Amino acid sequence: MTFANVGTLGVQPGKAEELVAILTRRNPEMEQAGCLVYEVGVSQEEPDTVCVVELWESTEAHRASLQLPSVQAAIGEARPLLTGEMGGYRFEVAGSPLRD
Repeated sequence: MTFANVGTLGVQPGKAEELVAILTRRNPEMEQAGCLVYEVGVSQEEPDTVCVVELWESTEAHRASLQLPSVQAAIGEARPLLTGEMGGYRFEVAGSPLRD
């Protein structure tokens, strides 16, 4: 069943653009690991919060992706930019009106 991870990451003031650049860097390994969608953005109302929407083939695919060397490197690069404030939701997708 498709797994969704929708989250927010608090970033150090003025560092959102830098974090977005890290998170949007092309990574074919993620697709090979089962990532269906990975979208990153920033709201004008909260410029020091980065939002991430992920869809994965399964919870296991998401979990396994966290062990990829490229993902571990991105996490290490991003960590100093974060404030530690995180929010969001994780859930198994029940369906969509856009697909069968």
